[in-house]
Amino acid sequence: MTHVQSGPTCTQILAWFGADVIKIERPGEGDATRSQLRDIPDVDSLYFTMLNSNKRSVTLNPKTDAGARIFTRLIEECDVLVENYAPGAIDRMGFPWEKIQQINPRMIYASVKGFGPGPYEDCKVYENVAQCTGGAASTTGEVDSLPLVTGAQIGDSGTGMHLVAGILAALFHREKSGRGQRVTCAMQDAVLNLCRVKLRDQQRLARGPLMEYPQFLNGGFSHAVPRAGNASGGGHPGSVVRCKGWETDPDAYIYVIAQAGAFPALARVIGHEDWLNDPEFNTPEARLHKLDYVFSEIEKWTTTMDKMDVMATLNPLNVPNGPILSMKELAEEPALRETGTVVEVEHPERGKYLTVGNPIKLSDSPAEVRRSPLLGEHTDEVLRDVLGLDDKEIHAARREGAI
Repeated sequence: MTHVQSGPTCTQILAWFGADVIKIERPGEGDATRSQLRDIPDVDSLYFTMLNSNKRSVTLNPKTDAGARIFTRLIEECDVLVENYAPGAIDRMGFPWEKIQQINPRMIYASVKGFGPGPYEDCKVYENVAQCTGGAASTTGEVDSLPLVTGAQIGDSGTGMHLVAGILAALFHREKSGRGQRVTCAMQDAVLNLCRVKLRDQQRLARGPLMEYPQFLNGGFSHAVPRAGNASGGGHPGSVVRCKGWETDPDAYIYVIAQAGAFPALARVIGHEDWLNDPEFNTPEARLHKLDYVFSEIEKWTTTMDKMDVMATLNPLNVPNGPILSMKELAEEPALRETGTVVEVEHPERGKYLTVGNPIKLSDSPAEVRRSPLLGEHTDEVLRDVLGLDDKEIHAARREGAI
């Protein structure tokens, strides 16, 4: 009972782990993302295909009599029900948690919601809303500029991955107790969990200035944790610096961290061995007031080299760094193909496409990524093999519009 992104993210990971995931979709329509952001007319969009690998699709309308009976049978036979509809949607279908427990006491009923219990629990939430209400947007962006949402889907996909952990814990608990339970994960809660270092800094701010933030030297602090651009969120200064070709390549940059232990090697390689004996630069405390200058000198060196050459030079010196990799570079990276992090899949309607693979690698249980299902592709198969319906019952359900 999942759609769009947060729920499908959760169930896709479970499918990669080996679960038989049955995706319930509306007859004739299916998941809304099948038709959103299409790059090829009249075929399932990449939005859908990249979130629904390894699943079986069943079309079902639980609001019909036959559909309600089939849904009841699915609850009886399955282990986990996952949904991310608007608040109360499953209840309005006639299946509140209490009824689900009566049908199958071992059922684990897992939900993604926008907010937890409280004044906003009935509000509908999408990715950017979750980022804004969970603390990410207020702490992301350039100094003294607008709040920004990140390109990473921490609200939708992040919450879905949190829900996976809850489901697995509930399954393990069921092995001991014999009973299922309700699992919920609010998008606001998940984003805040991912922003915990900013909640840390909010408490530190009450006791004094945050020395690693640019505001420590430039303008001071207000009552809340500020946006800090690309300043490092840890105890070691870091910044994005330009590399060779930055004038024409928007991704010709690298992030360099001036970690205290590696600073002598960094100073030497950029031609500033003199800093090591200079009390103005040879301690982190002394450098704190000169970070803009330090990183401008680092940038003078990095602009003479390709970003990958900078990485190849700094890594043996144990200087933490990371080139800004574009989506094109990631899609073409051979190492990611070899590890199954990026996978090419064959689809019967759209041909070959790239998708993400399981980011969680298990030594004895490797995940084979299979294509997303066509709408209702497995309806008859599931009704027959899982629920034991015969052809006459399946035909009657289809005539009623239940499937």
